[in-house]
Amino acid sequence: MNMRNFALATTALVGSLMASGAAMAQSTGTDAIEQVVVTAAGQKSIDGAVVAETSPKSRSTITQEFIGRQAAGQTIVQTLNSVPGLSFTNNDPYGNSGGNIRLRGFDGNRISLTFDGIPTNDTGNYALYSNQQLDPELIDKANVTTGQTDVDTPTISATGGVINYSTLKPTKDMGATVDASYGSFNYRRFFGLIQTGEFGPWGTKAWASASYTKYDKFRGEGDLEKKQFNARIWQDIGSKGDYIALSGHWNLNRNFNYNTVNLGTADLTLIPEADQFGYGFDFRNTVVPGSSGGIYDWIKPTVTAGSRDIDGVRAINPVTGLLSDYTNASTWWGGRINPSNTGNIRLKSRFSLMDNLIFTFDPSFQYVMANGGTQQVAINEYDAKLVGKATTFASCKVGTIGTTNRGVDLNGDGDCMDSVRYMSPSNTNTRRYGLNTSLIWRLNDDNTFRLAYTFDRGRHRQTSEAGYVDQNTGFMKNWFGGKETWGGDRILGADGALLRFRDRFSIAELQQVAAEYRGRFFDDKLDITLGVQHKEFSRELNQFCYTQNGTSNVLCTTEAPSSTLANGNVKFASQNAANEYIAPFSYKAKVKKTLPNVGVSFRMDDHNTFYASYSEQISALRTDSYYTVQRQANGSIGSLNANPEATKNTEIGYRFNAPGYYGTLSAYKTEFKNRVVSTYDPDTDTNRERNVGAVDIKGVEAQVGGRITNELSLAGSATYTDAKYQDPLQIRANVFAPINGKRLVETPKIMFGGRINYEDGPFSFGVQGKYTGKRYATDLNDLAVDGYAVFDLDVRYKLDAVLKNSYVQLNVWNLFDKEYYGSLGTQITAASAATKALYGVTNQPNAYIGAPRTAQVTFRVDF
Repeated sequence: MNMRNFALATTALVGSLMASGAAMAQSTGTDAIEQVVVTAAGQKSIDGAVVAETSPKSRSTITQEFIGRQAAGQTIVQTLNSVPGLSFTNNDPYGNSGGNIRLRGFDGNRISLTFDGIPTNDTGNYALYSNQQLDPELIDKANVTTGQTDVDTPTISATGGVINYSTLKPTKDMGATVDASYGSFNYRRFFGLIQTGEFGPWGTKAWASASYTKYDKFRGEGDLEKKQFNARIWQDIGSKGDYIALSGHWNLNRNFNYNTVNLGTADLTLIPEADQFGYGFDFRNTVVPGSSGGIYDWIKPTVTAGSRDIDGVRAINPVTGLLSDYTNASTWWGGRINPSNTGNIRLKSRFSLMDNLIFTFDPSFQYVMANGGTQQVAINEYDAKLVGKATTFASCKVGTIGTTNRGVDLNGDGDCMDSVRYMSPSNTNTRRYGLNTSLIWRLNDDNTFRLAYTFDRGRHRQTSEAGYVDQNTGFMKNWFGGKETWGGDRILGADGALLRFRDRFSIAELQQVAAEYRGRFFDDKLDITLGVQHKEFSRELNQFCYTQNGTSNVLCTTEAPSSTLANGNVKFASQNAANEYIAPFSYKAKVKKTLPNVGVSFRMDDHNTFYASYSEQISALRTDSYYTVQRQANGSIGSLNANPEATKNTEIGYRFNAPGYYGTLSAYKTEFKNRVVSTYDPDTDTNRERNVGAVDIKGVEAQVGGRITNELSLAGSATYTDAKYQDPLQIRANVFAPINGKRLVETPKIMFGGRINYEDGPFSFGVQGKYTGKRYATDLNDLAVDGYAVFDLDVRYKLDAVLKNSYVQLNVWNLFDKEYYGSLGTQITAASAATKALYGVTNQPNAYIGAPRTAQVTFRVDF
């Protein structure tokens, strides 16, 4: 092989690190076999916003150079929103409240997000939490692979693509960085990083960091708080690029939620709530300007022994000051919280066993404790769940309900007659163990083989342990209710049993074996990648509560059943006489599949490359799907028997790379089969999750970047997505919703993005914007939200004259204060009342209100 071409090869398919800037976003095995080494004639990066790619699949990368220009503390998913194919709607300007992702039409549950190669999606429902990611100052690179995965990506859910990001490597020299940020809505953030530099006899190096963020919601009551701690220690081994890197991460979020607005109906029988209440609408303020509507707030309950007292959420008439009766918990902003404790320990390592044989070993452990949604509800002190199996009721001293006096005195007034608000969190506690390892054999300079193994085991505990609410303030006494370790002040029934509303445990286990060949031919002009992966996935499910037959509704009680039916189902005297329940159960579900992952690229010359790829992926059913059970005619328990969702993705692309310029254009088609939704099952006369048909997705994506002058650079992207349902959706017997031919919800057909960056001496600024096209809020496409364009500004002035690499930076998000809708809550239809009734729809589609213009100033000092 020509040695000059070897040194300047567009893609290094050897199993060694040929550049210190190697992308460390995936597993160490993928890092070792897939290095980005740009030709001397080409452009490596345009200000970190556009990075030259060489993989035979559509991928977009950003680097710390671009990440650092965004708002301090911003989630990496929002920063990646500039790349083609990705649509992210941030629920607040700073990223701590989460958001919705669409990647080529696929939602976040069908996209894998990996952090130094370890999967971060929930092991149960595959949810992706954008507000729990690494501090942006610590991210070296991030990329989005649209529609496909790497052959060793540790996922059983990613049918729509992969988002990866990598942690920065410790530096050789000792140093420190301190950031202080202040902004709109009382925003305060502090970040500190200490680099040890090389120490000890082997040149070991490490860093440690901490950050603290707190700010008010941009509308309504409440605030958002975040604490994060990170550390990494790195040991190089020898001179062949081998190393061991051990990292730790701990993140705590304590957030109050934003309220969503109803979008009205397609025939405008109901108009959007934002039109009624304004774009400042939230939980407390539900008053039409100039009217005498109600403001929902907490009023300390009046407690009287021997009389029935009610809980403290009331609607207050702002004109008369009168109080309404108590109302639903969802109207009390103090009960809408979203806390999380997440952390991981991860090891990345690489060892050259021989000159042409490399072994990588990446074990990890992850921990999650989180809940969200409506966390408070009211319960009667005489509720059967509080009575349980008890026969004596010491706390019920006075008063009766009807002719009985039983239950638990929750508010301490001596009776068991009251309605008392309590904390009912949907806690999820996960302990996850993972391993990603590869053996890479370089036969010669042109042929490389890899064998990879992935293990991912998540212990997924889902509970709802009741806890007390402070009756003086209405706030929870503990963010996690009565959860052990993190919670406290548990509510116990009269029989001593814990009051609970969810209680289940599952184990999700993935074992994956992959093989890959990479070859180069015709003087390095033709690159071929042939990969295959075999996945074996299982879920061990344990339901500890009674399940209402044919649903996922549960009754967690110690009350004895009043009767047992011939088929084994039971009934309870405290419940509706028609309800049948299945006793607690356990079973195991398994999925096996072998999938191809292949690609080819042809380099015509140093500037022009064509590529094509084909891959298949599956998404196993989510935990909730398996907990919907039905008593069968033979007395056995049947669960969802739908097939895993599956995709076939084909794409072709072209890349141009010349000094100062880079561009890429790709076209793709994705066949999405066995789509799973909750729909009517005519065999059981119940609503169950099952396969309902297909979605065909096709589109075109483009990205360009250019350095016009030494001071000025431009970048842009464009996305066209045509995603349509292929089959009607059965609602109930003989009723079908004709969604076939309709566009996929929350998926814009058109997106454009661009950035201008100018730098002259110590002064620099950037202006970037993105247009997101119209998005449908219903499957029948009878209601949509308008497209919108949001522009951001960043201005930086370097303080090198005082301290090198120090600066002051201004960021303005939504520069022109555009009013728009962000994340959508979708459903089948929003048409007339008759149409909604036909399809069993009772609610309206809802949406998050987009954040207004927001400014932030950051002072950075490097030592």
